[in-house]
Amino acid sequence: MTEKNGFSINGYLAFFVILPLLQLSFSFMLFTQTLTIVAIIGSLIVLVCWGGFFMVQPNQAKVMTLFGSYVGTEKRNGLRWTIPFYMRKTVSLRIRNFESAKIKVNDNLGNPIEIATIVVWSVTDSAEAMFEVDDYVSYVTIQSESALRNMASSYAYDPQDDESQDIALRSHPQHISEILKKEIQERLGKAGLTVHEARISHLAYAQEIASAMLQRQQATAIIAARSKIVEGAVGMVEMALDRLKEKNVVDLDEERKAMMVSNLLVVLCGDRNVQPIVNSGSLY
Repeated sequence: MTEKNGFSINGYLAFFVILPLLQLSFSFMLFTQTLTIVAIIGSLIVLVCWGGFFMVQPNQAKVMTLFGSYVGTEKRNGLRWTIPFYMRKTVSLRIRNFESAKIKVNDNLGNPIEIATIVVWSVTDSAEAMFEVDDYVSYVTIQSESALRNMASSYAYDPQDDESQDIALRSHPQHISEILKKEIQERLGKAGLTVHEARISHLAYAQEIASAMLQRQQATAIIAARSKIVEGAVGMVEMALDRLKEKNVVDLDEERKAMMVSNLLVVLCGDRNVQPIVNSGSLY
């Protein structure tokens, strides 16, 4: 079932047509004796026509049905008039926000995580929203959380290592948002709903493993920092030896070079400031 335009006319125009007819019918009924029955029937018909007036607010639509059959949707704002026998239901076309509850799910590696999302959506096909699902607001809630759960279980919380290019929930937020938006849209499209944006609003390890995962992250950061420090220290030692040899400052044998390299690495890679011991005697 797809949306189509329903029949309605400008309500102000209809008002200035129906009102004179009502006055004319009452006049015939009061001042004529021969056309009393016709005047009464006419007055009743005109009174029934008053039930055809309805108001359409901005960014709303009126879905009209006749004896159980869908006859169209009216989206034009203002006072409208249609056939009085049409049943009219209001559907909001405004953009809405839905924030899911924090759900616990296992990521791709089996780690329990907590995750939540914010979905920005609106109704684009009023007929599908009204007749394809029982309650489209509840449908958004259930299907969004289902899509979030499915997406979270398909990716890891963190990349496996610094060189990894695999998509992860924490390291690729933009890409994950696009995947989540697409998956939710596939589920809501059959109900005439459009997803404008879907983003993760909460992402964290579950409480039972949060402490262990924090230690792992700290260890990874320390190892990465140490690697950079050692790499820089080796370069500085190499440069120091080359400059000493180039300037002919001192001629060191292999044993003394090894001792110098060891001392420089201790100084450069240590966590604390070193306390040097100055040799005031000979070199050896």
